[in-house]
Amino acid sequence: QKGNAPTERKIQRMFRRPEVSRLIRKCNDFGAGGVSVAIGELADGLRIDLDQVPKKYAGLDGTELAISESQERMAVVVAQEDVPAFLAYAAEENLEAVETAVVSDDGRLVMTWRGKTIVDISRAFLNTNGAHQETDAAIVMPEGESFFRKVRLSGDEEYCAGTALDEGRVRELLMERLSGLNGCSQKGLVEMFDASIGAASVLMPFGGTYQDTPAQVMAAKLPVEQGECDTATLMAYGFDPYLSSWSPFHGASWAVLESVSKIVAAGGDWTKIRFTFQEYFGRMNQDPKRWSQPLSALLGAYRAQKALGLASIGGKDSMSGTFDAIDVPPTLVSFAVCADRLGHIISPELKKAGSKLVLIRTGRDEYDLPDYEKAMRQYAALHEDIVHGRVLSAYAVDAKGFAYAACQMALGNRLGFRIEHSVAPEDLFAPDFGAVLCEVRDSDVGNLQSEYTVVGVVEDTGALEYRNTRIALDEVKAAWDGTLEKVFRTRPAREQENGVPVPENAAPYQPDIHCHVFVASHGFAKPRVFIPVFPGTNCEYDSAKAFERAGAMTDVRVFRNLSDADIRRSVEDYAAAIDQAQIIMFPGGFSAGDEPDGSAKFFAAAFRNEKIQDAVRRLLEERDGLILGICNGFQALIKLGLVPEGRILPRTQDSPTLTFNTLHRHISHMVYTKVMSTKSPWLSQASSGGVYVSPASHGEGRFVADQAWIDRLFANGQVATMYCDPEG
Repeated sequence: QKGNAPTERKIQRMFRRPEVSRLIRKCNDFGAGGVSVAIGELADGLRIDLDQVPKKYAGLDGTELAISESQERMAVVVAQEDVPAFLAYAAEENLEAVETAVVSDDGRLVMTWRGKTIVDISRAFLNTNGAHQETDAAIVMPEGESFFRKVRLSGDEEYCAGTALDEGRVRELLMERLSGLNGCSQKGLVEMFDASIGAASVLMPFGGTYQDTPAQVMAAKLPVEQGECDTATLMAYGFDPYLSSWSPFHGASWAVLESVSKIVAAGGDWTKIRFTFQEYFGRMNQDPKRWSQPLSALLGAYRAQKALGLASIGGKDSMSGTFDAIDVPPTLVSFAVCADRLGHIISPELKKAGSKLVLIRTGRDEYDLPDYEKAMRQYAALHEDIVHGRVLSAYAVDAKGFAYAACQMALGNRLGFRIEHSVAPEDLFAPDFGAVLCEVRDSDVGNLQSEYTVVGVVEDTGALEYRNTRIALDEVKAAWDGTLEKVFRTRPAREQENGVPVPENAAPYQPDIHCHVFVASHGFAKPRVFIPVFPGTNCEYDSAKAFERAGAMTDVRVFRNLSDADIRRSVEDYAAAIDQAQIIMFPGGFSAGDEPDGSAKFFAAAFRNEKIQDAVRRLLEERDGLILGICNGFQALIKLGLVPEGRILPRTQDSPTLTFNTLHRHISHMVYTKVMSTKSPWLSQASSGGVYVSPASHGEGRFVADQAWIDRLFANGQVATMYCDPEG
């Protein structure tokens, strides 16, 4: 199952081309079944020549070729007369493509290898899905007190719902929820995964000025090459292992509603939701009671779908969650997916002091199952409230209670809150799946269409307050961050790699407010921008769109390297394109897969070719051309010497370079930068000393050079920006 992300990106590029997609009659991705499934499912009758299947590894026999999993491949059906055109398009995208099978009309799946037929099976037999199987299942009723009548405190301690809770324990219990493994910050882990590379992202994983309020949904615009799109897709999940362990039926029922509540809290229309379920249970045997868990969970999810009138359109299951006598908790995770208008989406962090905190509940029936009728009414009303701007932020409540949800909302912008005196201490921590905590302007509370309870007010005090309890947000954040900080760091140790403490004022440089913007001597009403695409490049569409929006023409070209002839033609092609351009844009991505110490190697190797290097020199020295590099493209500029030397040069021992982030891991989040010089035309509209926020996604984002180089760069006005905090 070795992945191949650059090849996957090439396939994405090819399938985005309208002239290619119009040729495709049917397609299937390669997965666990290999050729036999990926190609075998495409038509009733097929003749597959296994000798034509490209091999990752030598020595595979016919059986291995037929059933081996092979990632980042697609099987495509095209008309016989369209095969040459399709193969030509694949070559343009630097993709290996071969004809491996022919559709027949005899209803048989036939595979040949080395001239021999090794598979010849009737499609009618395959469609039977094998031998009929059935088993007995005995539903096991939940044992003991209801999950909703026993509120988890700290450790294994519980108390019965409805029983008064000592007010003096509020601090202890809240801090326990914030620091427990099921409630603590996972920011250091989340930032290792890319969320900021695409221009279509709507919500980052963590919101607010300080990026500390976790988003409960994924939200991204649909990508379009021309024009703008105001449609966004949303996805959220629901699952609680403790609830499911008590009752898989209840667990699945509430998992469905929890996933819906998160979509609604983000501004999505619940009526447009569809589900996909991920199921994971212990290994089954002949004991009917073992089958109770998957059957109960599926019945709970089915009942929820029927009640809501919403369907599950996909899913995946596994019955292998057993090791010796240990079983995984009965797991049915509900993923809710929908599309909605971009303008309807709201983020979860608190935004304005003086706003009210309003709790919108959905309720439970006498069996502690969701009151679906009330949930549908509440969610419809809440969606209307959000669409009309009456709700500033919202957060779906779970088993940890609404006090925990309020803390999560507060951290992003460091806004505190005060909980109403009338709220009972035990209600702060009671499980409330399906409920949504909303921030509403004081003047809009009376206009809400939902049934609600005012539970608090947002305050600019930097603390949360409840009766006689006051907890500073710094304490809240310390408790939330601390549990996993040593495992998944969010802050570097305050020491350099050689053990010398970092001085408090490590960068005494000031912005240059007197610099003059360089103006090219050659003017063009509509400059041409050359954008090279290498294996792993993934920002060329966003880059081209940005330049075209600014009034430029773009020339996007793929560097092909499947053969020596491809490389020679690409070099000639690139040199000619640069000679016609006024700007070169090196886009971001993961050149050559970003193998260790490999960032931008492909870029640098290609542009050191003599013909391409001469074309770049002519652009810079004879035509006052510009070059821009973002992400992987900026790494290429450094490795080529274009930054900071302004020309392609061999690397020397003291050449500035990029190295690993101080966290020694990949980071994906928004960064604050201060503009130090506006001498470059790229920053002509920026303010010297101004602080700007932009997305970053890299593992090597730290520029390093000796002090002589640093002083020279500042003296020349070549330091464009520096990292800073929100205050600069």
